Amino acid sequence: MKRLLFIVFYFIKKWILKNLLANALYNIVYLIRILLLFHILCGSLSLISSALSISSKKGQRTLRFFGKIYFWGMVGVFLTAIPLAIFKLNVFLLLIAIFSFYLAFAGMRFAVNRKGIPKLIDWIAVILMFFSGIAMLILGFKYYFNDDTQFVTLLIFGSIALFLSYNDYISFIKRNAVGKHRIKRHLTNMLAGTIAVITAFLVTSFRTEPVWILWVLPTIVITPIIIWWNFRMLNKSKPY
Repeated sequence: MKRLLFIVFYFIKKWILKNLLANALYNIVYLIRILLLFHILCGSLSLISSALSISSKKGQRTLRFFGKIYFWGMVGVFLTAIPLAIFKLNVFLLLIAIFSFYLAFAGMRFAVNRKGIPKLIDWIAVILMFFSGIAMLILGFKYYFNDDTQFVTLLIFGSIALFLSYNDYISFIKRNAVGKHRIKRHLTNMLAGTIAVITAFLVTSFRTEPVWILWVLPTIVITPIIIWWNFRMLNKSKPY
């Protein structure tokens, strides 16, 4: 009798655990779908608003309006990308999420911080960007030795992360992000963030071989425009 009860309780326990596990897995899959949908919506919002912001003239209300929408869209992209990367155990996605969000965050901070005096949140962000750049380079070399062509993307983005974080760090130390130099840092980070949004759209909409081509194409095309834009802005006689 005791043996029979033991067997019955064993199968009941097994059935309960199996159903609990199945429900948990179903809820996780459902949560991932919701996060992915919200991620796509926020990314689309950022892509559209960035285009509208760039097309607006300086001083217009639409420039600030669409700039704020772009930023908060990027916040949504970041907040959804983190749990998605964790659920999928995807370090690549996690690093790209940090990289992309920093660009929007730093661009926003340079827009509002007219005195060029960094706050604690600015220091935390730039340090996080710097170490994410190092992590990208390390992961890139790992991909290289594993014959994964995405090492190209990681090495390029990692180098950009180190370059931008170093320049922002120097501007914090010297506190020279004022006037035209503040606008330059603002434009550089915001437009770099726009590159990230365009890249995300391309890599999710199209396929190429090798895969890294679409990942780096917007950077190759738009970076010279950013350099030209900064040069043009710095050589204007009108003060900011």
